[in-house]
Amino acid sequence: MRVPRRRSSRPSSSGGLVISAAVTLVAGYRVIRGPTTPDRVVGLDTIGTNVVAIAVLFAIQSGEGYFVDVGLVLAIIGFISTIAVARYVTEGDIIE
Repeated sequence: MRVPRRRSSRPSSSGGLVISAAVTLVAGYRVIRGPTTPDRVVGLDTIGTNVVAIAVLFAIQSGEGYFVDVGLVLAIIGFISTIAVARYVTEGDIIE
C-alpha cells in the first residue's frame, strides 16, 4: 500500500514567491523614484535580498537543491556590493 506524499510546503512557497516578487517590484519603484541616494541603495539591497529569497523558495518548490547554492552566491555578491556602495556613498572612493 502506497502512502501519499504530503505537499504542505508547496502552497506556502508559492505564496512566498508571489509576496517576494511583489516586494521586489515595490523596491524597484523606490530605486527609480528614490529622492536620495541612500534610498536607492536600500532599494537595491532589498531587491538583492528578495532575489535570494526567490531562489531559495523556488528550490523548495521545485526540489532542486542547486538553487540554494545560487541563492548563497547571490547573497555573498549582494553583501559585497552593499559594502562597496555604502563606502562609495560615505567616502567617495571604494579602494583607498
